[in-house]
Amino acid sequence: MTFISALVLLGVLIFVHEMGHFLLAKAVKIPVLKFSLGFGPKIWGFKRGETEYQLAAVPLGGFVKMLGDENELEGEDDEAAITDEMKARSFNNIAIWRRLLAVVAGPVFNLIFAAVLFSVLMMVGLPAATSKLGEVMKGSRAEAAGILKGDKITAIDGKPVSRWDEMTEIIHSSPEKELVITIKRGAEAIVIKVKPEAKTVKNIFGEATGVGLIGVAPGDEVEKTSLPFFQAIGWGVAKTWDWCVMTVMSIVKLVQQVIPASTLGGPILILQMAGKQAAQGLDSFFVFMAVISINLGVLNLFPIPILDGGHVVFMAIEAIRKKPLSERVMEISQRVGLGLIVALMGFALYNDIARLITGKGM
Repeated sequence: MTFISALVLLGVLIFVHEMGHFLLAKAVKIPVLKFSLGFGPKIWGFKRGETEYQLAAVPLGGFVKMLGDENELEGEDDEAAITDEMKARSFNNIAIWRRLLAVVAGPVFNLIFAAVLFSVLMMVGLPAATSKLGEVMKGSRAEAAGILKGDKITAIDGKPVSRWDEMTEIIHSSPEKELVITIKRGAEAIVIKVKPEAKTVKNIFGEATGVGLIGVAPGDEVEKTSLPFFQAIGWGVAKTWDWCVMTVMSIVKLVQQVIPASTLGGPILILQMAGKQAAQGLDSFFVFMAVISINLGVLNLFPIPILDGGHVVFMAIEAIRKKPLSERVMEISQRVGLGLIVALMGFALYNDIARLITGKGM
């Protein structure tokens, strides 16, 4: 089940990414010689028009080979099948803006796919902890204000709340500020005033940050929350943006060594997480798929040769110089970029194996 879940996850996300490149390349009339899901030896395929479609043996990526795209290191062009008309439309012979569309389409499709997934999930309904309270900490400000276990917070300062995250967002952002909290206790509605205590806690990156706390824990009540069509789309786009920011900040924190490099995960971790999320239900699996799609989209836009972002950098340099970089410089850059990616994947795989051996971070 774990392997199948991971295969579905990677297959869908790779297909979305490469389909973005493919559709935009076709839209701007660039000849596409090959569309491949996977790397390495071909398992199955067929040719239609000028494009060969194939399924390859190693399901850890894919590629769309456009005629004249020197960034693509996979395979050689079949010169006999390439006409003069195709050469005139090749990647390096068309306007930069058309090339740019074909290049950025892959990552953009991943981000759009994530936003669509989030939106559909919110329209159907996502499970979330409600604002019903579990434990009330002894000596806390909540206890001092008369809040009890089992109370359900329905509004704060007149703003309705029903989910735990809605409630905590307001409380955390209000240290030492008096809040008027409306509570449902049985059939009774009670209004209580409480001032969240200013506390220093660690955020998701392990950094100390100041928040307001009243000393309550969530209960075990979970409800599905859904939104109407347009609100769900807005929520999905906002959620995608939040995860984009989170992905970039995570990389920055890794470079700053705020986040340990040992937390970096590779294919084994993705396989384990895909199986775990699938076991928890389709909701969890599709949320995980959306998050990984965002990671794939954002990381591909980084300015590293061999990635889509490196391609954008080459085109920017070409636009400034009014001529492309030499083939030698391009080739060296691609191989350096490939080396960096292979080294990074190797390190992530090492972390995966270390986690399997030690059982830490599982």
